[in-house]
Amino acid sequence: MLTLTRVLAEAAAAAGHEVITSETHGMAQRGAAVLSTVKVGPFHGPLISPGEAEVGLFLEAANLPIHGHYLRPDGTVFVNAPEAHGDAAVDATALASASGSPRSANLALLGYAAGKGGLFAGPACFEEAIRSVTSARHLGGNLAAFRAGVEAS
Repeated sequence: MLTLTRVLAEAAAAAGHEVITSETHGMAQRGAAVLSTVKVGPFHGPLISPGEAEVGLFLEAANLPIHGHYLRPDGTVFVNAPEAHGDAAVDATALASASGSPRSANLALLGYAAGKGGLFAGPACFEEAIRSVTSARHLGGNLAAFRAGVEAS
């Protein structure tokens, strides 16, 4: 999750956008979800109020009913779900595993969203951000998972 947030922020900055991130870890150490927000473009504060988010990336379908209220009524959602959740769903976990990097489902979901044209930039911008924030040890796997998501879109 935190890598995904960093990649989004780096890509936004590289594309010349204003960007700010906020993370709520809360009970994450006990298995609860981490909520991370990224604001891209002009903004007045760091938080996203309910009903204001344009896009949601949900790494687990179970978090959609919990945090989905942050989305605008016309917002776009991308969800990591092996079962049918419509056009916005992809089994990012399976894509990441098949690409040899099972822990990179977050980047497979990002690739899917970028490939669908649902984000502020295209896949090339996010690939460059992945290169800038990923250690050499994990770069190949992260790029493979991201590209698998793009190809699935």
